[in-house]
Amino acid sequence: MDYRSLVKVFTAVLILLFACCLAPAQTNDATIDVNGLLDAAQQFAKDNLDDDVLRALQQVDRAQVQDFLKHYQEYLNGDYVLDLAQLKEAAATVLPLLEAHEETQPYAAWLKSRLDYFEAAQEMQALAPVPRPETNAVPSNPTFKVEQEIWVKKVAPRPWPKAAKELVPQLKPIFASERVPEELVWLAEVESGFDASAESPAGALGMFQLMPATAKQYGLSLWPFDERKQPEPAARAAAKQLRRLYGQFGDWRLAVAAYNCGEGRVQKALSRYKTKSYERIATHLPAETQMYVPKVEATISLREGVSLQKLKLPGAL
Repeated sequence: MDYRSLVKVFTAVLILLFACCLAPAQTNDATIDVNGLLDAAQQFAKDNLDDDVLRALQQVDRAQVQDFLKHYQEYLNGDYVLDLAQLKEAAATVLPLLEAHEETQPYAAWLKSRLDYFEAAQEMQALAPVPRPETNAVPSNPTFKVEQEIWVKKVAPRPWPKAAKELVPQLKPIFASERVPEELVWLAEVESGFDASAESPAGALGMFQLMPATAKQYGLSLWPFDERKQPEPAARAAAKQLRRLYGQFGDWRLAVAAYNCGEGRVQKALSRYKTKSYERIATHLPAETQMYVPKVEATISLREGVSLQKLKLPGAL
């Protein structure tokens, strides 16, 4: 295998392992089973990653990644939002590797817009009460209110993303034409920093991180040119998806949560806890969603001076 191919394979493995770290761990066993973990990683790839990453993974010599896996074992054990704090250093290490190679730069753009999740988790971890040793209790997830306060502080000093100055005026009318609050255009800052090339290891693409099935649902072409990378078609598809989710849940926090983790996850939590309130289910949603919703809310409040919950449909009184 030549040097360029080896780099591509290694960076693909990094992407895969990073994605696995975001998934809830199923064991607390401190002894790492390298072959077992890579088997699990390969299954994760089949279920979640696109074909290019999967093909690269299939070429990997397991011995090449053994040492790397050992560094990740502690991150594979947690299943709550505070565990994301442990990924901060790993993410900082992975990012320049992704940025250094053309084929993985879209993944770098995706990761860059999520680095603050790990920073925020670290801040939440510092605020969490320490359980008494005799109880063997695990700290609970922070409340939605605590997460809101942290995200307001984190987002407050940020300038507009460079691309937003041109794109926001261009895309707001598209949201309005789809009868969606135009302020929701700022989802693109949270999803990708307005970087149309951003791509997740799971295959979401573009400023609004649309999955292939969602894009097709709203009439976007994926071949020969992927319209998810084009600002206006992507914005229209995102607006239609948000409109549909709001029609289902009647609440913008729930709609934004469903945009991130899927309406099935949100509906299941609402049914389980017999509620119609996002705040009631917030700590039971995936860790990324727990970060995503208050970050979106803080971003819209900063950019537009309006609360997510007070957004009105165009034409509504």
